Amino acid sequence: MQLTLPLPELAQLAFGASPSPSHRIYCNRSLRLDQIEWVGFDMDYTLAIYDQREMDRLSIEATLDKLTQRGYPESLKSATYRTDFPIRGLLVDRKLGNVLKMDRYKYVKRAYHGLAELSKESRRHDYHTRRLRVASARYHWVDTLYALSEVAVYAAAIEHLEKLGQEVDYDRLFGDVRECIDLSHQDGSILDHILADLPRYVQRDPSLPRTLHHLRSAGKKLFLLTNSHGPYSDRMMSFLLDGGLPQYRSWRGYFDLVVCASRKPRFFTSDVEFEELLADGTKRPLEGGVPKVERGRLYLGGSIERLQTALNTTPDRVLYVGDHIYGDVLRAKKETAWRTIMVVQEMSDELSAHGEVEHSLARLDSLEEQRLRLLEELRDHQVVLKALERRKASKKELPPADEAERVRHRHAVDRLKQRIRLAEREHDELERGVDHRFHRFWGSLFKAGPEVSSFGHQVETYACLYTSRVSNLLRYSPMHYFTSPRDRMPHELR
Repeated sequence: MQLTLPLPELAQLAFGASPSPSHRIYCNRSLRLDQIEWVGFDMDYTLAIYDQREMDRLSIEATLDKLTQRGYPESLKSATYRTDFPIRGLLVDRKLGNVLKMDRYKYVKRAYHGLAELSKESRRHDYHTRRLRVASARYHWVDTLYALSEVAVYAAAIEHLEKLGQEVDYDRLFGDVRECIDLSHQDGSILDHILADLPRYVQRDPSLPRTLHHLRSAGKKLFLLTNSHGPYSDRMMSFLLDGGLPQYRSWRGYFDLVVCASRKPRFFTSDVEFEELLADGTKRPLEGGVPKVERGRLYLGGSIERLQTALNTTPDRVLYVGDHIYGDVLRAKKETAWRTIMVVQEMSDELSAHGEVEHSLARLDSLEEQRLRLLEELRDHQVVLKALERRKASKKELPPADEAERVRHRHAVDRLKQRIRLAEREHDELERGVDHRFHRFWGSLFKAGPEVSSFGHQVETYACLYTSRVSNLLRYSPMHYFTSPRDRMPHELR
């Protein structure tokens, strides 16, 4: 029998030690959980954490089958595909066939053609002499874990086809890769394999049932909002939740409202009526197109306006948890006043790497300060040296004392330039080593050199909170007050 909620003794439970860094929830924008009435969840890569290696392998195999059916050489199937090559936050240049990583200011910090890194001169020629219009059809954002296999196939295919001496239409190739992987999802080439062996492809989190119950125990209502279709969602959620807690006979008992096939991000910008998916697989239109808040039912389609009507609360009392920076977090933030949590599955690796390079980061800061001091000292000597050399040029000869002074400043300039070169060389080598510890091709997910990366900037801008997985909420009281660090401008720093 299901428990009557809320349970005040759980809602007010005293929480002890702070969670470890990998289990922590990080705050960009202060948020009071006690003021949240509804908590919504995406499913894929949010509640359902996929094994990325297995998913990439499956997606690549399915994509290659369809590419060869379109006339690409069979030898593509024997090419080397580096599933460790792509990360989220990259930008694909469909015109030149390059994959880019930018900082928050759209400065390209690193670029690859195939699996070959472009030189600084090539990057400058292609991307730094004019403004990048990243919103144009020429560029494609890689903002989901689902899309990583596309980049792995694209980069490897370019390298393989060019080694064969073929002229590659980079734009067409990328379009074909995307279409083939989408078709593989639609025709069951990928999803059927996942459902046939869920433990192989999905990491079942034993803490997830308790996390959802933890929120419900404080009187919060939960909803599921996913792009996956009804039958697939039913199988996946059963695998994740059924049998997790004896109080719940079915996974649907955890949720007051379930919406599948939502078509995010269009869900946030269109006006579509909800339908109910019945047990026999048929669809039933709803009166007024608005779903009822009732556990056990499953709805399809819909729109944010109609869902908000069903929730019967103000948008700022809704917290939505998703993994897709554009389809979940950005759109929810731009089109509504929903609060947001972004699930960043890569957080554990990022935190581990950061802990290992803390001393190197401190040394980088020290080298940067040293370089600035040396540059100031160099400028002081150069000012005096130029003045003395102008006097010498006008008078043909300087008094002995002034000539000695000129020589002293000339030697000082030469020594300082050498020290600056050595500091810059050590800085560049150390920074490359730090990047390699995070990711051998791209460095940190959240940083691009000393700057925040374009991905990190999006997380910082649109996610109120971010964390590695949903079950980290279990380590906080449902009434927790998340407070963001005080923002400081450069003039406030010492």
